[in-house]
Amino acid sequence: MRYEELNIEGRNAVLEAFRSGKTIDKLFVLDGCQDGIVNTIKREARKQDTIINFVSRERLDQMSETGHHQGVIASAAAYTYAEVSDILADAREKGEAPFIFLLDNIEDPHNLGAIIRTANLAGAHGVIIPKRRAAGLTATVARASAGALNYTPVAKVTNLAATIEELKKEGLWMVCADMSGETMYDLNLTGPIGLVIGNEGEGVGRLVREKCDFTARIPMKGNIDSLNASVAAGVLAYEIVRQRISSEK
Repeated sequence: MRYEELNIEGRNAVLEAFRSGKTIDKLFVLDGCQDGIVNTIKREARKQDTIINFVSRERLDQMSETGHHQGVIASAAAYTYAEVSDILADAREKGEAPFIFLLDNIEDPHNLGAIIRTANLAGAHGVIIPKRRAAGLTATVARASAGALNYTPVAKVTNLAATIEELKKEGLWMVCADMSGETMYDLNLTGPIGLVIGNEGEGVGRLVREKCDFTARIPMKGNIDSLNASVAAGVLAYEIVRQRISSEK
């Protein structure tokens, strides 16, 4: 399957994209531009809670493929986002305890795609990502997911910490990857669970980590002290899978 990059350029094209209901991850606007149609585009973006980045002309020129951006470029999602309620409903329909990946500011699209692929293979019901400081569902993510994005719903939320609180009310236990935590083999990771994976460089943020019920440490024997985010997600996900299988015997 081929995916096209989905940058939309030009004032009329961007405005029509918003008005047609197309999912826009980010809007890039020439800093200081107060043109009437650009202001209308910004209003449409705010209605949809789209992130607006005010950037220099040089940045827009670098992003532009046509050379005719007219001061606005919209980055459209390659796929439609799900709702968190859709993910929970999928678990209920399958008669399974919810298993959800929550990603705290994963900014590398290749990592995001790889994690979505792992989530699908591990039997997770969905993935949740934040709106800010995170990769969206771009064509690069779709390619890196190796088709998993067609089957695994991804929800985008404004506040990941608040979403964790809501999921805990639904009965989920939250475990985050952190080197200061307990060895993952010593934790009970069965039942309804949310697996929280942090940023490639900084790990899980403090506010999000404080909302979690457990912190899990992956045992390491080498000379460096961290794993790639997608690899860490895979290791922890399959410990959850192992424990679930064992508890069913």
